[in-house]
Amino acid sequence: MVLAVIIILIIIIIALIVYNLLIHKRLQASNNMGEQVRNLNIVQEFMNIVGEEISADEKIQKINETLIRKYNIKYSTIVVFDGAEYIIKASNVDQKHWESLKNLHKEEIFKESVTSAIPKYVTTERDNEILPYQKQEFGRAKSAMFFPLYIDNIYIGYWIIESGEKHAFDTLDTTILEVVKQNIISVLKTINYQNTLESIVRIDQFTGLNSAEYIYGIGKRTIDKYTTSTVCMFRITNLEEINEKFGRNIGNETVIKVSNIIKANISSEYIFVRYMGPKFVIIFSGVETDSVSKFLNDIKQYVEETKIVDNEKNKKSKNKIQVTPKLNFAISTYYKETGIEKLTKKLEEYLDNAPKDESALNYI
Repeated sequence: MVLAVIIILIIIIIALIVYNLLIHKRLQASNNMGEQVRNLNIVQEFMNIVGEEISADEKIQKINETLIRKYNIKYSTIVVFDGAEYIIKASNVDQKHWESLKNLHKEEIFKESVTSAIPKYVTTERDNEILPYQKQEFGRAKSAMFFPLYIDNIYIGYWIIESGEKHAFDTLDTTILEVVKQNIISVLKTINYQNTLESIVRIDQFTGLNSAEYIYGIGKRTIDKYTTSTVCMFRITNLEEINEKFGRNIGNETVIKVSNIIKANISSEYIFVRYMGPKFVIIFSGVETDSVSKFLNDIKQYVEETKIVDNEKNKKSKNKIQVTPKLNFAISTYYKETGIEKLTKKLEEYLDNAPKDESALNYI
């Protein structure tokens, strides 16, 4: 009888152990699923930030803020090598520490990590101890994880997280941080094109207008505030003839005079750039094509009635040099989030191949 009771108790105990193991596995699976959902949500938030109409630098800063908030990180710093120097793209660390943070690749403790592409974890053991890379930062950080960043096997910088506590990252799931690191790399890769466009914008020396690249970077943030906009490209069709017959001085004066007339007659809300050579682009953000046709016809007439003289040559010659610019316009509708560079290319091809004497307002 006693033996039977013992056997029953053993069976119950075994059953309870098995049950607890099953519950533990289910909880673990649930936690893993919850962590996956959380990571997916964060990735989605990253993608939302990438799609925002803000500068590339602002996107990196917002992503860093998201990392700090979502993963409860004390300090997070993203450093990128731009081809010439290391630049802190985002950090919530006081700027007085930035000089040391952007030179971590030079520190012996991180050199192997940079070379091997393997993260490096460092922590202090005593309260009065500081991390090897710290100079005058007593008490700020007691542990840190350093992640080298690579795009297509090319080293482009690093991400470092820090904590004011010793051994803060001992139990942190490094696989999660590896996913976060890959997300940072993906974002850096995605916005690299935008960053390039924003950095290569130039100011035309004759007209003071932005170059064409302005449209595709900074300008696009303004344009995409509206569902549709009107893109107008015009060409000074006789500029090459003016340069050939009368010289580049009066040709330059023609470009300057035409651009000044346009600038004086359009709202500062609209985008006006020197596209290339004799071609210019005006973007009427949020305006339908029908609404700009009268203005463009009027401005075309005004410009083509303008007489441009070469004052320098006219002082030395009895034959007064005087030219009149001729313009050809092509306009089309731009739809938000579509390829504006394809649209401007299409307008450019039309104007380059149009007859020299064409002067109508062309809807493409």
